Formats: sequence, structure tokens, C-alpha cells
Amino acid sequence: MIRRTLLASGVAAAALMAAGLPALAQDEPTKVGFVYVGPVGDGGWTFEHNQARLAVEEEFGDAVETVFVESVPEGPDAVRVLTDMALQGADLIFTTSFGYMDQTIEVASKFPDVKFEHATGFKTAPNVAAYNARFYEGRAVQGHIAGHVTESNIIGYIGSFPIPEVIQGINSAYLAAKAVNPDVEFKIVWAYTWFDPAKEAESANVLIEQGADVILQHTDSTAPQAAAQAAGNVYTFGQASDMAEYAPMPRVSSIIDNWAPYYIERTRAVIDGTWETQSVWQGIADGMVGIGEITDAVPAEVKVTAEAIRDGIVAGTMHPFTGPINKQDGSVWLAEGETADDETLLGMNFYVEGIEGDIPQ
Repeated sequence: MIRRTLLASGVAAAALMAAGLPALAQDEPTKVGFVYVGPVGDGGWTFEHNQARLAVEEEFGDAVETVFVESVPEGPDAVRVLTDMALQGADLIFTTSFGYMDQTIEVASKFPDVKFEHATGFKTAPNVAAYNARFYEGRAVQGHIAGHVTESNIIGYIGSFPIPEVIQGINSAYLAAKAVNPDVEFKIVWAYTWFDPAKEAESANVLIEQGADVILQHTDSTAPQAAAQAAGNVYTFGQASDMAEYAPMPRVSSIIDNWAPYYIERTRAVIDGTWETQSVWQGIADGMVGIGEITDAVPAEVKVTAEAIRDGIVAGTMHPFTGPINKQDGSVWLAEGETADDETLLGMNFYVEGIEGDIPQ
């Protein structure tokens, strides 16, 4: 469809010039592309990115055209998709998964006039920006609730890949849970996928069989919610999206990713000609991370203290990684009152003291 449109425009312009008439310049819409690791209907990560894409369309109307490709594997195939999107005239491309980082840099070097934005990575270039969300802030709220509501004192955590973003979340949730329940124990299952409902459900069931009555996840589908619902008396938390169809139980709250303001801001910068490369890491205070409704399945007094943690993070009076905190091997990481610096968090490759097991390499 795009190629036919361009061809038709060229033929029309040639006809006008042949007739001795000037070709009329037309304002082409700014074209914004999105590359997704999962399907837009995953109910979590990709769903929220696609909601943000729709918000861009609503904000700019006919001034912007958006395109997307879903379920693109991380790795070499992303190069093909990104290259094709750039060749089709995209002015701005959002690559929305950590595993697209090197491919984004590679393709961007071949298309210096196209702007690229990579989610959750750390590499930039003159035409590549990076953006990330402080998901670990939301994990602190979840961990606080989990530590209070567990009866077995076993909390299960489904990890996607052992990258700093996921390890941050595990550590943050554990510290918050441990602070209110010294007897709490974390069991971690690595699914090695962002979106695979069968694997995610299997991971949840394995954790439930090991005694977990609370399940946290850093994967994208609602399958763990369904598994918990089938098991009964197991608490879960929505990941990336509200997953409210499972409220008030087992889904008792959620982390909600709100990408729309950022996508609108960066699209406007391309339209205005003010876009510059940058690296941003926003959290609850910025509105990029939201805490979903805490349902009545959570005791009222726990809801109050969980919301106080959220509000403290917004006010800057509470940081999920505040010492004293030791690393898993017992060595001191943060002294009393000391807070973690961003550089350490962005490269986090260790568990905090009290978490059992090794981080896969």
C-alpha cells in the first residue's frame, strides 16, 4: 500500500511537469514505527506500548501515521524488520524490548536521518535515544503487600531473562517483603521468555506446587493470573498492564506502564525538529510507572502502608534500595541510610542477602 501510494504520487508529479505545470508540494505526515516483542493482545507489556501508539494517533491526527510489527523475535530478525520500516519512510522508530538494543544501533547507523528510540537499554547514538522505567519502584509496593498477605511465607517470582531490569525487581520486592515479614522466602523460576502463556502458566504452577501463595512476574501474559485463579487462595499482581479482569482476586494490584506521554513528547520533537538523543529513566513520580488499584482482598491497613510507600517514592523521601543492605555473599553493599546509585542499578548482576540460588549466566 505504501509503495503504491509513493508510485502514484511520482506519476502525478511527472504528469504535471510534462504539462508545463509546477508540481504541488504536499505535507506528508510524520511516520512513526513501533516494533513489538509480543502480540498487541498480550494483555501486558506489548498491549501497553500499543495503547501508547494509539494515543499518539489521537494526539496528532492526520499529522502522524503510525505503523507497527508485532511478535518480532529479539535478534537478527529485528534487523530485517527495522530496515524495512526505515526503507518504508519511517521518521521515528520505537524499539520496545531490551533485546533489540544492538540491532537498533546497527540499523540506525545505516539510516542517519531516521530517529530511533530504544526501550530499557543503555546504548545511544546521534540518532538513537534510550528510555527506561523504574519498575523496581513498583516492585517495592508489590513486595510490601506480598510480605503481609502470604500465609506460607513463600513468595514465587517468575523471571523472564536475568538482565539488570529483572534482577532489580526481584531484589526490590524481596527487600520490601522482608522488611515486614522476616520469615519470607523467595523462590525464583526463570522462564527465558517475555511472552509465552504456556511457559508462564507452567512456571506459576511449579511455584504454587512449591508452596508459594503469592506470585510476582516479570513476563507479559495473564497466564500466571489464570493459573493462580485455578489453584485458589494465591495472590498475584498485574505486570505492565492492570490485568483487572482478574481483580479483586487473585490480582490484588499491578504495575502499569504508561508510555503515552513519552511517545507523544518524542513524536512532537521530531515534528518540531527539536529531537535530540538522550537517555531517560523515569518512575512513579514521572508517571511512567503506575500502581494499579489495590483491591479489597488486601487488608485495609496494608493498603494504607503500601500507598504510603508509593507516595514516599513520589516525594523522594523513600528509595527502595536504602541501606543497610548486603549482597548475597554477605558483603556490604549499602551502609545505613545510603541509597543505591543509578549506575549500579543499571548494571545490577547480584542478589541481595537472603535470596537463595544463583543468577543464571
